Amino acid sequence: MRKLVAAFALLAMLLPALSWAGDAPTGLRGEILGSMMDAGNKIQELAGAVPDGKFNWKPSKDVRSAGQVYLHVVSANYLLPSMLGKQPPMSMDELMKLDSQTMEPAKVRQMLKDSYTWAAAVITEVPDSELEAEMDFFGNKITKRAGLLALCMHSHEHLGQAIAYARANNITPPWTAREQEAAKKKMAEEKKSGK
Repeated sequence: MRKLVAAFALLAMLLPALSWAGDAPTGLRGEILGSMMDAGNKIQELAGAVPDGKFNWKPSKDVRSAGQVYLHVVSANYLLPSMLGKQPPMSMDELMKLDSQTMEPAKVRQMLKDSYTWAAAVITEVPDSELEAEMDFFGNKITKRAGLLALCMHSHEHLGQAIAYARANNITPPWTAREQEAAKKKMAEEKKSGK
């Protein structure tokens, strides 16, 4: 049983990266892209599993709502790559205010999808030869490599937050529900066959 769970976990980690394999850059940029899209695909899937009525839910009054967390991810998916010199489709003023707004969940879901498509394209377009070049990052000088890593880490950070928000509302992340269902089915088959 542990081997089965481990195999599913490994497959779950590799599938998002493999889905980009045809168009993805190799090396570090490919790894960053695969990792960011692993988190990004899960964020998008979770946003689809959260009922529209829960997008305004907050764990306390002084924090972002579930919908605002998703909008914060959208904002960062445009803002961080813009520091690499790519012009985002929204103005800087719009990006800075985005995560304080309330929007229709369908629009938020579409914005998430569009922002990940855009961020992935930026990662793909940065040549390896520029990874060590410096960029401005909120007043600090960092390499473009570090900027891409920050973009990736940001998605993982807010995936964790989105999972916590969902769990607080008795919403099981869809990938976890699939793993649990597969394990339950496997156990039933083993019990039926007498293993």
